[in-house]
Amino acid sequence: MSRITVRNVTRRYQDTTAVDGVSLDIADGDFLVLLGPSGCGKSTLLRTIAGLIAPSEGQILVDDRDVTDTPARDRDLAMVFQSYALYPHLTVARNIGFPLRAKRRNRAEIRTRVAEVAQILDLSALLNRRPRELSGGQRQRVALGRALVRDPGAFLMDEPLSNLDAQLRTATRTEITELHRRLGRTFVYVTHDQVEAMTMATSVAVLNKGRLEQVGTPTEVYDSPASAFVASFLGSPPMNLIPAEVTTRDGRLHAVAVGVDVPLGIDVPRSADGEPDPSAGREVQLGVRPEHLTATHADAADDDAAVPALRGKVRTVENLGSEEIAHVIVGDGEVRVRARRPAGLAAGDTVALQVRPEHTHLFDRESGRRLVWRPDQHSSIPAARVPVTT
Repeated sequence: MSRITVRNVTRRYQDTTAVDGVSLDIADGDFLVLLGPSGCGKSTLLRTIAGLIAPSEGQILVDDRDVTDTPARDRDLAMVFQSYALYPHLTVARNIGFPLRAKRRNRAEIRTRVAEVAQILDLSALLNRRPRELSGGQRQRVALGRALVRDPGAFLMDEPLSNLDAQLRTATRTEITELHRRLGRTFVYVTHDQVEAMTMATSVAVLNKGRLEQVGTPTEVYDSPASAFVASFLGSPPMNLIPAEVTTRDGRLHAVAVGVDVPLGIDVPRSADGEPDPSAGREVQLGVRPEHLTATHADAADDDAAVPALRGKVRTVENLGSEEIAHVIVGDGEVRVRARRPAGLAAGDTVALQVRPEHTHLFDRESGRRLVWRPDQHSSIPAARVPVTT
């Protein structure tokens, strides 16, 4: 196995910075997914790790050995490309065994190793075929086999499933996850597909415009996004982000805007010397996942003791089979509500929306960074908390 360390890596192309000061520590046996939109620098970073691109600045270490200037062939890393990159004139067996022939291994060893890899990837019956006789999923497995036969310390994969149809992509995703579990090797995997990231990864690194936004487990980046970008990128539909202002009412903090009054479940901080509350008046983005909003018709909500956090009118309802997504106009914006079908909502309905305080997120309006709550060191009340930017 291999531990891969990326230290302050930057890659520039003339006036364009594709990767901007990224640092990562990829542990032995980790399945790290580099996730982000097209053009965010994830493939450039992967190719820099592989040695196919030289960094403009920074270092790449493999098992604490500096390989920044080491050729790709000597890094003990195997690359799987999006385009498969198979030799069309060679059989499956010879495509898989090519890296061993390049290293001048003897024929018996090559045959044995190819047979072992073919069995792992369920390719034994296809060894005499050529790439043109294979399906897209089979070609992808051959590309994986060519990487696997080298017995590398780590596998680097650049969007290997993007050329497959939806059903085959799901099946191959499961195969790669199971392969990682069996081998226990380090995998670094590039994708813009958040479903792949959430289902396959042990850790996710989210990139935006060449910069690292957040690193964490799939649960961490989904439940506690470090920035408004991560919140808006992850999720289908993504997190609702509503421009709001923090205010106080009855000794508690609220996020308010037109049609919005969301209690945050936090006591107003009180300082020992009577200083004003640092939270009140702060401009924020209020974040709520669509599945954490509960919708009721406004007339029914009025009979309830609970005060609705948001009020609006349903613009449209999408039927997704087992679920429905309601698009609700609130103030000058729109929020989405995800609920099991039938949700009982229709276009034109006036609805009240509820959200529990623990399901709310706040982001600084200017920087987009997440606001976390910590004890106020100057407060006379130990439980008081104030927002700080991460």
